[in-house]
Amino acid sequence: MTIRHADPGRDAQSCAAIYAPFVLDTAVSFEESPPDAAEMAVRMAELGQMYPWLVAELEDGSLAGYAYAAPHRARAAYRWSVDVTVYVADGARRRGVGRALYGALLPLLARQGFRVACAGITLPNEASVALHEALGFELVGVHRGIGWKAGAWRDVGWWQAELAPAPRGRPAEPLPPTRGPIPG
Repeated sequence: MTIRHADPGRDAQSCAAIYAPFVLDTAVSFEESPPDAAEMAVRMAELGQMYPWLVAELEDGSLAGYAYAAPHRARAAYRWSVDVTVYVADGARRRGVGRALYGALLPLLARQGFRVACAGITLPNEASVALHEALGFELVGVHRGIGWKAGAWRDVGWWQAELAPAPRGRPAEPLPPTRGPIPG
């Protein structure tokens, strides 16, 4: 398995296919209609200007999963914090794909100058909670009954991980992602 930067033209269709079952068959995503490849390519390109979007590519060229970062909130003071997300294809779960993707994504975000990574997890989701906690995320709160999905009101837990210690005084502005090879 190789972790690399996503290419919207090459990877959007596979990422859309990985994501669709989470939208259609679970409460994991609060979207109601899965994006098609064109919409996924737009998301990848727009987010990719400032935030990394990574894919896990298998030896046969297929994708086992993807992970990306996005702004945590719109207000300027939040710009050193990001939301992170990982999705793993059905046949590739419990094989270290999510851990490998986050293992590459989180250090990239730290090098860009981001301080905190946040993950919102629709509850219950033992696998996602276990993955995030194994990578150092800590539960910081739960929004109770915040979204209606799959026939019920759903809670969303929020986990947070420090990417870098808080500097004294104003930090440098976060940098755009670099597109070179992924270390490790």
